[in-house]
Amino acid sequence: METLIILLAGFLFACGFFLILRRNITQVLIGVLFLSQAANLAILAVSGLGTGISAIVQNGAASPPSGHADPLPQALILTAIVIGFGVFSFAVVLLKKAFRDLGTDDTDHLNKADF
Repeated sequence: METLIILLAGFLFACGFFLILRRNITQVLIGVLFLSQAANLAILAVSGLGTGISAIVQNGAASPPSGHADPLPQALILTAIVIGFGVFSFAVVLLKKAFRDLGTDDTDHLNKADF
């Protein structure tokens, strides 16, 4: 399963880099979104998916049962998703204002300094 997730992350990285190199700012924004999700998937796959056993320590035990998934990378990924959504929302609003004022989202035509 980790191999499938790593391949999916690689595909998202490739799509993200391709979209970032475009001239359209909307496509650049979607490329950044793809890159952030690919990084989250890569962190999840590298940390290990585990076997479905929860990381709860039972009474009298010194450590969680073997084969559990590490909850720390999952918590960090959840935080990264929330922060990424906030940044993406802000960028969409900024793009909407720029498009409304200038009438284009092509980077060659966005050379006006004042809105």
